[in-house]
Amino acid sequence: MKHPPSSPAPNRPDGVIDGDRHLYAVRVYYEDTDLSGITYHANYLRWFERARSDLLRRLGIDQRAAIEAGEGAWAVADLHLRYVSPARLDDDLIITTRCTELGAASCRMAQAVWRGQTLCAEAALRVGFISPDGRPRRQPAAWRERFADFINSAVNEAIDAT
Repeated sequence: MKHPPSSPAPNRPDGVIDGDRHLYAVRVYYEDTDLSGITYHANYLRWFERARSDLLRRLGIDQRAAIEAGEGAWAVADLHLRYVSPARLDDDLIITTRCTELGAASCRMAQAVWRGQTLCAEAALRVGFISPDGRPRRQPAAWRERFADFINSAVNEAIDAT
């Protein structure tokens, strides 16, 4: 996740898909900062969650329908977060999200917060699909297909470029 976004900032509220990455724009507001004007550490987790949720929306995955149908929901099972450079009041940021591994019941993702060419924070995580009673369960087939297409779109672009 060491490469900043090369495309312009997304202007859709749910971000844009750029090859194998989802780009999600965030601005740092006063409410996001601590007394010194630096982003409070927990807000990075909120921004990552929003970006993942909107990636699902962009892929045509309806989380609410899955919950209401009793299929289940995603839950973060594992998370490693590294802070690199602080985001500050009024910074325009891009959250990048990539799916690095797709399993039957879980998905590994890499996320990063960029301020221009500067990496602010990065996260590696695993989300698991769980049943309404909290037990691991296979993701719906349509979800896996859409993620496979998302991952493979970048592979196909690389092949086309050669």
